Amino acid sequence: MAIEIGINPLTWTNDDMPSLGRETPLEVCLKEGREAGYTGFELGNKFPRKEGLLTPILNNFNLKLVSGWYSGFLLDRSVEEEIESAKGHVELLKSMECNVFIFCELTNCVHGKIKTPVRHRVPFQKNRWTEYGKKLSEFSSFLKKQGLQLVYHHHMGTLIQSEEEIDELMQNTSEDVGLLFDTGHAYFAGANLSRILMSWQHRIHHVHCKDIRKDVLAYVENKNLSFLDAVLKGVFTVPGDGCIDYEKVFDQLKEANYKGWLVVEAEQDPAIAIPLKYAQIGINNIIKIAKKTGLIINHKS
Repeated sequence: MAIEIGINPLTWTNDDMPSLGRETPLEVCLKEGREAGYTGFELGNKFPRKEGLLTPILNNFNLKLVSGWYSGFLLDRSVEEEIESAKGHVELLKSMECNVFIFCELTNCVHGKIKTPVRHRVPFQKNRWTEYGKKLSEFSSFLKKQGLQLVYHHHMGTLIQSEEEIDELMQNTSEDVGLLFDTGHAYFAGANLSRILMSWQHRIHHVHCKDIRKDVLAYVENKNLSFLDAVLKGVFTVPGDGCIDYEKVFDQLKEANYKGWLVVEAEQDPAIAIPLKYAQIGINNIIKIAKKTGLIINHKS
């Protein structure tokens, strides 16, 4: 597929902190997202999870379903248990003609705990990489047979957030296991974005575009805040509005012949960061930077 630009409903209504945007109806998210020029949405907590209900809602706004987050617990579950748990999600994605399955391991995660500093998250146990890699590879192989590409979402406050952990994950899994490259989470974790792109470009099948406010990140780290407090302070913003060098990121995606979605996923407090305004800033910056770098995007507003 060609590169398309999508958005996550976190801009309007937050899954980890439902009080943010609680009153905003799904239809407002979709209407404003389409108005801003996006062609697809990822799932959020206000989306119906049945194709018969979801399809007419999205069709109303001429939108596609990009994919949706799946919370995995494969570290402690068997592959068979994880397949059973994922059954409904798999069927929804297949029925909506999605290509990727977004997987994040949430065993021992702290990203949803507002009183737990992100620095206190539990890192991955080194003696479990082989076992985990084997299980994730088997689960990914199952998804491949369903027509879905697993993309692993490295994420602050979870077992896999650092560059070293991303490398270990990729080295201990089969080629069937893809990577969701999230610019904001990688930068937040202190990773070298260019090095991740260079090392794993052939396995990157999905990209989340968020930016970082450097001064806020310094404050968050200095005050030892939780992930949710970091979000409330405004650590994330849309691409091109922070300190990440998106020209370099897009140059490397072009060199890698990336084909897939670029998804704006910049969780902020919608009472402070007006969702439509930031959705427009995000897509306009992506289009501008893509033109400058020669990254070809299939976009019609």
